[in-house]
Amino acid sequence: MARSYDLVLYGATGFTGGLTAEYLARVAPENTRWALAGRNLSKLAEVRRRLGPSWSDLPLLHADADDAGSLARLASSTRVVASTVGPYVKYGEPLVAACATAGTDYTDLTGEPRFVDEMYLRHHATALRTGARIVHACGFDSIPADLGAWFTVQQLPAGHPLHVESFYRVSGRASAGTVHSLIGAVADAGASRRAAAERRHRESVSAEPADAAARAGAVDGGRRMAWVPRTHPVGVWTVPMPTLDPQVVGRTAAALGWRDFSYGQYAALPSPLHVAGALAGTVAITAAAQVAPLRDRMLGRFASGTGPTEEQRAAGWMSVKFTGVTDDGTRVLTEVHSDLDPGYASTAIMLGEASLCLALDDLPPTVGQVTTAVAMGARLVERLDGAGITFRVLRRWPASS
Repeated sequence: MARSYDLVLYGATGFTGGLTAEYLARVAPENTRWALAGRNLSKLAEVRRRLGPSWSDLPLLHADADDAGSLARLASSTRVVASTVGPYVKYGEPLVAACATAGTDYTDLTGEPRFVDEMYLRHHATALRTGARIVHACGFDSIPADLGAWFTVQQLPAGHPLHVESFYRVSGRASAGTVHSLIGAVADAGASRRAAAERRHRESVSAEPADAAARAGAVDGGRRMAWVPRTHPVGVWTVPMPTLDPQVVGRTAAALGWRDFSYGQYAALPSPLHVAGALAGTVAITAAAQVAPLRDRMLGRFASGTGPTEEQRAAGWMSVKFTGVTDDGTRVLTEVHSDLDPGYASTAIMLGEASLCLALDDLPPTVGQVTTAVAMGARLVERLDGAGITFRVLRRWPASS
């Protein structure tokens, strides 16, 4: 079907949405047909003015999460919709539904497990029928983990059982959307568990036996992580990271047939004192998220639409190291690195490049709810590497004799 646009950015008036608009204005090929969408056209016009006079004719589209008709018109007008409007469990479903129905590809920045699972349960089948690709978690959650694991596996011999671990070192502020999503997920853990259980049941019924076994091994590998500090050959103290990422990597492993695969994800910390602080902070946030006044106070400190200055963003960085090992002793050490802060500047690059990749590149045929590695794999790694988010091999060890 002919579409008016290649890509529409929904939610450009937010802080990360505005950064993504600025990134697209810098890098989108000249013939790319793209537009900004949201519920407030005057605020969208302000964003457009920030892009400079050469973008004075950039189309602005009205779309509101409370107006199903406007979302249907938006979805049917474009090949890809990129959404920065979160928390997604609160605001995101109507747009996912519209894109699935219209056969329109969709990207977002969610790190909310419940949202991802519920969208699979409610809209994956529709997307399969219409040909839409629904690709969640196209920012700091979960591109470094998903594509980093994929890149690491490519360096190892095929057909062997393998284990991959990632170790995160970052400098920069968490985005307001990430904080709201994290606190919301902690506060609503029961609903998240129910959605995850229902998804596992549906997948176990519908999947081929081999795929089901691969999925179970990969996802369980993430869930087996316990909150115990430990040392590791990469030379840091680590604690497991209870994020969406292990589930995303597990689904990539299942889809791509990585048999007998397991994955662990950790924050890399400089000392046992930092480990203790991280654990204490996690316990405190988890407890406070259960009490409405305390939860509201925490959320109020991270107002939507706000974020660090350009200088603060430029001072941030991200280094995620991956170790991969097969059953024959072959090992590899890789890294995903960025010299910009992960929660804002790097995330805008990731979402922008993932959305352009879906809109413009020749990719493997996929449909339904898929991960970034499954949908875009090597092509997105190439795009990100050219944009300053680099993927490299640091060291290789041969198989044991």
